[in-house]
Amino acid sequence: MLPTSKDHELQPVVAALHELDPQGSRTAQVLRDTLDQLYDGQRTGRYRWDQLFKTEKTHFGTLVEINLQREFKFQNGEKLDYRIDGIEVDCKYSQTRCAWMIPPEARGHLCLVLCAEDSANPTWSMGVVRVDVDRLNAGGNRDAKSTLNEAGRRAITWLFDDAPLPPNVLLQLPQEAVDRIMSKSSGVQKTNELFRVALGMRVGRAVVATVSEQVDYMRRIRYGGGARGYLQPEGIIILGQYQSHVAVARSLGLPLPGQGESVSARIAPAQQPGSGVAEIGGKLWRIAKPADPVVPAPILPEV
Repeated sequence: MLPTSKDHELQPVVAALHELDPQGSRTAQVLRDTLDQLYDGQRTGRYRWDQLFKTEKTHFGTLVEINLQREFKFQNGEKLDYRIDGIEVDCKYSQTRCAWMIPPEARGHLCLVLCAEDSANPTWSMGVVRVDVDRLNAGGNRDAKSTLNEAGRRAITWLFDDAPLPPNVLLQLPQEAVDRIMSKSSGVQKTNELFRVALGMRVGRAVVATVSEQVDYMRRIRYGGGARGYLQPEGIIILGQYQSHVAVARSLGLPLPGQGESVSARIAPAQQPGSGVAEIGGKLWRIAKPADPVVPAPILPEV
């Protein structure tokens, strides 16, 4: 969404951000990775926002600011956080939509505002707004920070509004299934159970790290001691980001695994080619139905 405002600085900043990330995938991944960075599931087992300490939640906005700058190579601002297309821009994150705390030094300047909700239906939003004084609520906190009033909220130019955030599968699964995964006695068993119960769902690497209890957590997925080998006799394949795996996922009608993601599925032999059928190892396969007998899955290529 390009701005209709005549603001001579807002328009080039929005255009520059759109050019850097036209689909929003890079920004969405920064937010996903920053959430997972703060959860630190590999060491803590945490995977939900409400499991964080108050001080950690407060620190999240700073991490988002830093990680966005690393991803997009924004120049440092002299007064504010960034220079985008040569224009000073402050960066503000709030877990609650439109609750950004605007500092006095940002008044009159542009702010890049973001929010995200890590839930069963995760979303994120990002926009740019000119923080004029008449767009701020009166008063403020002890640091003289203020929030946007109704006029300020209406003035936001949204680049992405409630766009899908890369999912946290542990928040999408029923709590009973998560409890069953976490109750297993070892990281190997937890990882195997994760891919048994999360069939057809995108599983990010941070989730694997959370359940695997291993530094080299991606080894828990591979053949030769990982979930691919353990679940093969059960007819379950685990597709990753390899080009051939993505092609299989597309043919089977599964969600396509992105960078660092995996998607598992129980499959069964297919009788003829067609929609929902993939060729793996020279044979035809489809998604198994509950009544289909278990047939060992083929070995997937790792390319």
